[in-house]
Amino acid sequence: MTGIYEIAAVLAGFGLLIWGADKFVDGAAGLARTLNVSALIIGLVIVGFGTSAPEMLVAGVAGWEGNTGLAIGNSLGSNITNIALVLGITALITPLVIQSQLLKRELPVLFLIMAVVLVLFLDRELSFVDGTILLFGLVAFIVWMVHLGRQSQKNNHDLMEDEFEEEIPDKLPIGKAIFLIVVGLVVLLVGARLVVWGSVSIAQSMGISDLVIGLTVVAIGTSLPELATTITSARKGEHDIAIGNIIGSNMFNLLGVLGIPAVIHPAIFENDVLIRDMPVMILLTVALFFMAKGIKGEHGKISRVGGACLVSAYVAYIGVIFYMST
Repeated sequence: MTGIYEIAAVLAGFGLLIWGADKFVDGAAGLARTLNVSALIIGLVIVGFGTSAPEMLVAGVAGWEGNTGLAIGNSLGSNITNIALVLGITALITPLVIQSQLLKRELPVLFLIMAVVLVLFLDRELSFVDGTILLFGLVAFIVWMVHLGRQSQKNNHDLMEDEFEEEIPDKLPIGKAIFLIVVGLVVLLVGARLVVWGSVSIAQSMGISDLVIGLTVVAIGTSLPELATTITSARKGEHDIAIGNIIGSNMFNLLGVLGIPAVIHPAIFENDVLIRDMPVMILLTVALFFMAKGIKGEHGKISRVGGACLVSAYVAYIGVIFYMST
């Protein structure tokens, strides 16, 4: 039977991950402001990286302790949760309208990244070489995002820049910014350690795999920063930030959250990843693409009906996972 200490550790870990990610983003964004980095680049790169920091730290700790299945489940599960649950719930509260051209340029890149991951997964092994390729892709992705932000500033002003301008924290003294970054990272590491220990213990006591616990409990917990950010942005009318946060987070999850544990602890994973989890993630991303694209020149939109469909798809997916695991 699952112990109270394990459950408490997971809940405390999630709380620390959320708080640590928030402080890390505040410090990094404040430092970037002080160094006169544009709000668009801060939003695209630093905030996107920060909201994926919980997943990356959990993946790193899981890989270090030999629980690579948990890291894989966290990566794919977080992407599925981000689209189906986070965007679904947000759209139920406030229908989302997509106007930014940057987002429509990012989605094809997300498909490219998913295609690369699928090819690397075909041998059912997350190897050191796979991890190296993914981490190289992460660096290339960050460089591309910076280039995209600068290009948008020079050529066509993107609506998302105005939204970021309002949301990005003000300048911070360099010492205070570095302090927040260090504190955020330390708290993230402690939170990740608690989540991994508690989650693995729960999985073992319930007789389910690390992959399943990563796809469900850990994925939901580490997606809480995205849920909070997305709902807050949507309620303020900053719809492009709300959706851009999800797209950027999913890219970081595939490249960083999979790449880090692969380099630390290569492992063979369950066939369910290929026959169940990857197809679901791809289908949900395809659905998001058509919603974002719009019809006949209209802006893309995720309506309340679309949000209800996404949430229903998530509930069905979770049901399939537990049916297959039992």
